[in-house]
Formats: sequence, structure tokens, C-alpha cells
Amino acid sequence: MKRTMATAVTAALIATLTACGGESGGDTLRVGTLSDSRPNAYQENGQFTGFDNELLRDIAAKEGLKLEFVSVDFSALLGQVAGGTFDIGSAAIAQTDARKQTVAFSDPYNYQSLGIETTGTGGVTDENSLAGKRIGVVQGTVSDTWLAANAPGAEAVRFPNDAAALSALKSSGIAGAVFDQASAEDYAKKNPGLKVTKEITTNIPHGYAVKKGNNDLLGKLNDGIKKTIADGSWQKVHQQFEPNAPVPADFKAGQ
Repeated sequence: MKRTMATAVTAALIATLTACGGESGGDTLRVGTLSDSRPNAYQENGQFTGFDNELLRDIAAKEGLKLEFVSVDFSALLGQVAGGTFDIGSAAIAQTDARKQTVAFSDPYNYQSLGIETTGTGGVTDENSLAGKRIGVVQGTVSDTWLAANAPGAEAVRFPNDAAALSALKSSGIAGAVFDQASAEDYAKKNPGLKVTKEITTNIPHGYAVKKGNNDLLGKLNDGIKKTIADGSWQKVHQQFEPNAPVPADFKAGQ
């Protein structure tokens, strides 16, 4: 009976890891990511995917790393990386000075851009139109800090994730929202009535987050990023998930 129960528990655990999109095995790295932030990091048919996660899989294959992906709210991600709950944070994380106080970052693998999104009925056009309006952001993101710095008259409504902000926007609970540009465009494409009214480009790089002091892992990530750029893998993944976004010169094959 004990053997049967142990077998059942083991089988259930394996099934759970598979449903979460993780790969089990020795020395597996736990990756904290998002389940709803298309096209960067999301879950589809039980599998974690998106530009950031598929690029990380390619890096892992080149560096001989095993990964297990786990969903977490963005607002908790960096703290959990710093605390050792996750080995890597993968979620289009912009490398701001404030975040560098908490975690270490890999070399850049993309750059941050934002999109202001609305239903078209709230008078939202650009940052100058946001004063006095309820504008949704995901707590702790660059969108959150950008709104505070560039539209101080707006009422920031902070959500734990994209899905909650998107739901509030669609139900007119907020007049607009600020998302990552690629995510905003994807939401507009898949939700009739939504539109991106302003795109904001920044020079803030994205990076994978690791615990400070984990230089061995950081070195492997950086080496893998270089390899994906050199052999064209970066551009292939970018084309798959962000076909309409230009490829920055830093990431063109052969660099």
C-alpha cells in the first residue's frame, strides 16, 4: 500500500510539473515568469512560451541548462529571485537602477517600449491626455514608473498582472492602460474596440534577473545570449513573436 501511494504521489508531481511547462531533472533551474503577458511571457496549452521564454530555452540548450518554469505575479518576481525562490526571472524585465539594487541582470536581450491603450471612448490619446483619468498599470513595472514621471495628473490604478488590467479596461473600469508595446498591440489585435494610441520607445534594456552573486549562472546566460545573436536564433525567435517590431542593430545575426 505504501509503495502504491508513493507511486501515485510521484506520478501526480510529474503531471503537475508537466502541466506547468517545466522540465524535471537534476540541477534544474527554477524560472519565475508570467502566464498572461503576450508576446513576451505567457502560458498556452499548459506550456510557458513567449519571446523571453523561448529565447531562454535556446540559451539553456546551448549552455546545457535544465529549466522549470513557474508562474508568478510580476510585482513579486524580483523579490523572489533575490530570495532564492527562483534562479532566473524571465518577464521582459527592464533593467532600471532601482531593480539593480535588488538583483543582478544578464546582458541585454531586447529593449523596453510601451504602449498607451484605450477603448477609444475615454479621451485617451497620449501622455498629455491622461490627467484626471484612471489609468491602469501593472504594479512595479516600467509602465508604473513611466506613468508617475510623465503623467503626474493621472490616477494610477495598479494591478497585479496584465490580465487584471486588461479586464478593467474592457469593462470601462479604467480609461486607459500602459502596457509593454508588443503586449498592447497583441491585446488590441485580439480584442475588438481596443486600440494603441501612443507608442513610447525607450533605451532601457531587458535582461534576465538572477540573484546577486550568482556569477556562474550569469556568465552562462551572457554566453548563451551572445550565441543566439551570432547564429541568428535571436532573430528567429523575434520573428516568431514580434514580427512587426524592428530588430535593433545590437541583435542582428553575426554581432
